[in-house]
Amino acid sequence: MKYDIVIIGAGIVGLATALKLKNKNPNFKLLILDKEEDIAHHQTGHNSGVIHSGLYYKPGSLKATNCINGYNQLLEFCETENIPYDLCGKIVVATSEEEVSLMNNLYDRGQQNGLTGLKLLKKEELREHEPHVNGVAGIFVPQTGIIDYKQVSEKYAEKVKELGGEIRLGEKVDDILVKGHETTIVTNKGSHSTTLVVNCAGLYSDKVAEFTQQKLNVRIIPFRGEYYELNPNKQHLVKNLIYPVPDPNFPFLGVHFTRMIKGGVEAGPNAVLAFSREGYTKKDISLKELSESLLWPGFQKVAKKYWKTGFGEMYRSFSKAAFTKALQKLMPEIEEDDLIPGGAGVRAQACDKDGGLIDDFLILENEHAVNVCNAPSPAATSSLSIGDTVSDLVIKRF
Repeated sequence: MKYDIVIIGAGIVGLATALKLKNKNPNFKLLILDKEEDIAHHQTGHNSGVIHSGLYYKPGSLKATNCINGYNQLLEFCETENIPYDLCGKIVVATSEEEVSLMNNLYDRGQQNGLTGLKLLKKEELREHEPHVNGVAGIFVPQTGIIDYKQVSEKYAEKVKELGGEIRLGEKVDDILVKGHETTIVTNKGSHSTTLVVNCAGLYSDKVAEFTQQKLNVRIIPFRGEYYELNPNKQHLVKNLIYPVPDPNFPFLGVHFTRMIKGGVEAGPNAVLAFSREGYTKKDISLKELSESLLWPGFQKVAKKYWKTGFGEMYRSFSKAAFTKALQKLMPEIEEDDLIPGGAGVRAQACDKDGGLIDDFLILENEHAVNVCNAPSPAATSSLSIGDTVSDLVIKRF
């Protein structure tokens, strides 16, 4: 069959894009391909399940606009489809006077992004929200919530199929051949002819983009985030979500506490270089992929600039005591024995050749493809809005 659109990647962004395309034009012949045997297998399936409010992102950026819009669409979708979620709110905690000015900047940014109900908290007010937290000041963010994004993705996939879209799993893309206006996607199970490719391949989005995009200036650098879970007898210490004030120069939010929609409390993640793109454990090593990361000029510049931060993250990865110490800044009562090894996720972080860790969503277009080359957090919250953005770019081609 000749398809109008083939989407590569059945994570939450690829599925949301397919859903938007079929909603806007039911006549599109659309196919989703994924190399795994199930949907939402990687970044989506290892997500911490936080519904992000849009607090952190530069006003006017794709992250800011898509997060706010996506947040509203996500809640409406969940209400319609009876998907459980909980808008429990979170606090962002300044643990020292030095962090207060950064916290105030964050508060201002949240207001610029249109968040209502934000509340600056004094030291004694922090304890009203989280009785066991340690800090000198904080922000209460009422919009933040928790959800199961795998469940959301399964509902997206169900809707896509109902609208006539196809999803083929266990089918890895090996090449994309372009001849005139005809594009052929070659997989391990055959080939598919299409007018346009939409690349939502996450951890391999740069590799897929290189099939159609000349001189790609970015590379995906995989960062593993490792979690612990709180012992059941210590879960009462955390009511909802507790975050530190993040380093504004580093695109990670620091170790935090997250109550999960299915029960339990996660603590983490750190952010360490993964030794393979799907390196969920320290033992998952691909010498080829690791060397590609280490030899990328942009990553070398990042490593040179942030070596102290990187060393600290790596140390916490190998030292439970160091991980515990980082958590104790937020909650002194936590002890090493309270932490049970949990899961891990790998973030697909785009890095340009000049050493910039791309902080915004990045969508690159050419004649034959629309490539979503950077869609880390808050992409799950933003998925329906990203789907709108990408589908609008696609529809212009037809």
